[in-house]
Amino acid sequence: MILVVSYVLGALVIIATVLGLLHSKVWWIRIWDFPRVQLAVAGISALLLRGASGADWRTPADLGFFAALAIAVAFQATLIWRFSRFAPVEVEWSRTNDENSQFAIAVSNVLESNRESDLVLNVMRAADPDVILFVETDDWWRERLDTLLETHPHTVQCPLSNTYGMLLYSRLPLSETSIDFLIEPDVPSIQAHVALRNGETVWLNCVHPRPPAPGENEDSLERDAELLLVGKRVCDSDQPVVVCGDLNDVAWSRTTRLFQKVSRLVDPRKGRGMFSTFHARAPGFRFPLDHILHSDSFRLTRMRRLEYVGSDHFPVHAVLSYEPEAKSEQEAPEADSGDKREASATISEGAK
Repeated sequence: MILVVSYVLGALVIIATVLGLLHSKVWWIRIWDFPRVQLAVAGISALLLRGASGADWRTPADLGFFAALAIAVAFQATLIWRFSRFAPVEVEWSRTNDENSQFAIAVSNVLESNRESDLVLNVMRAADPDVILFVETDDWWRERLDTLLETHPHTVQCPLSNTYGMLLYSRLPLSETSIDFLIEPDVPSIQAHVALRNGETVWLNCVHPRPPAPGENEDSLERDAELLLVGKRVCDSDQPVVVCGDLNDVAWSRTTRLFQKVSRLVDPRKGRGMFSTFHARAPGFRFPLDHILHSDSFRLTRMRRLEYVGSDHFPVHAVLSYEPEAKSEQEAPEADSGDKREASATISEGAK
């Protein structure tokens, strides 16, 4: 029986790994980008069960099967190890205590049907970020969250009842704000320039694209196109940039890696942990869907996942420190000609 379980578990891991290698954007293919940690654990379990079964390596096919499984496990591990504490960091720790150069931001997908607004507010007040992005917010949520205007009077609001509403609250002054519908007519994004206490201005881009999933989009084209469009928009900016939101994609996916190359933004999670935010009520099946990515002119002061707020997502919180000299010491990803062609093709196709 143990041997049978090892074969079944191993076959699942091998098939899922092969599917994840395909460049198809169909949702049931792209979904295998998400559970790479779980697949690695399942593959290791299958290998251990095979060893514990006591059975001989009877045939070349048997040996080949488990060799293929070991390769699949190694492949999954190579994609997720950058988000372990064994990997080098992509963003250095801050070298200054100057609060005037700091920019604290939190992202919270509140779950539109969630009614624990007091819990959301309590967690955010305890974290006390300068800027807060809420997604999945409708008019009900806007009415409750507007109490934050007492401390965060600068705001950009686009409440919607389709689970893609966005509300941005800031203690720091905002300018040149806009609400854009980049790819889909009912999925907004927000742009704003945030004035730091030291006089510098940060170009903030907030996104929440629709995921590839049944009942949402049948493939990942629109999500990928929106992310890459934002990436191309910010890549040549002379200003410090932050892109944040529920990207409906994991940090290690092909799309997010391509987005990083196109945008030349860095990820403070690398070398520090996954900070998995979804699903808040399923401890064994959590993925890093909520992102705070930034230009290499920032170093990191603090990053953490916040407490449960009644949603299916945990909020994520980061304190960034604007230190322009960091650009010469931190290596931002860079797109080659093939990456640029792929990004342009995806954007063109998604915008049709």
